[in-house]
Amino acid sequence: MFIRVHPDNPSTRHIRIITECLQSGGVIIYPTDTIYGIGCDIFQHKALEKIARIKQVDPQKAQLSFVCADLSDLSKYTKSIGTPLYRTLKSYLPGPYTFILPASKEVPKILQSKKSTIGLRIPDNKITQAIVEQLGNPILSASLPGDMVEEYTDPELIHEKFEKLVDMVVDGGIGGMIPSTIVDCTQSPYELIRQGAGPWEENE
Repeated sequence: MFIRVHPDNPSTRHIRIITECLQSGGVIIYPTDTIYGIGCDIFQHKALEKIARIKQVDPQKAQLSFVCADLSDLSKYTKSIGTPLYRTLKSYLPGPYTFILPASKEVPKILQSKKSTIGLRIPDNKITQAIVEQLGNPILSASLPGDMVEEYTDPELIHEKFEKLVDMVVDGGIGGMIPSTIVDCTQSPYELIRQGAGPWEENE
């Protein structure tokens, strides 16, 4: 399915169709504040396995991010974090960042690698936020497989390539070409893993 959603004013009906797809175990490709992502409901294990197959990786090595609507999910899916780290997250999010944090036991077992960390994403994108709010829990998200970055900015080209592999492509307009900035917050000082769309001051 291909569904067009207004980027600034997503319709409730469209968002409901997308969340129903996720709740029934569907895999979607959807816009974020950076590049388009591929995602599913965190509690749908078969959908997670499907994403891992599409990316041709082991589920525990799939580098999946938890896409949340806000920081309220932090206490559920991460181990307790101190006030300085919380302030750092609050100052950068929502935005084009992925913060690596210690995972709690609430994280689905299929995702618990030896490292026991999660990547937290809160994209500054109205469609993504509306989907996650309606869903009521995070989306598990990954980057699209391969390196065809320019093609992956156009939802119609994405649909042509992936329509047989995923259940829905959400068209929220032309996407970006630069992924999120990844920062590992499980150590001190925090470590910049990948410089992406968001600026990062290493002396934070």
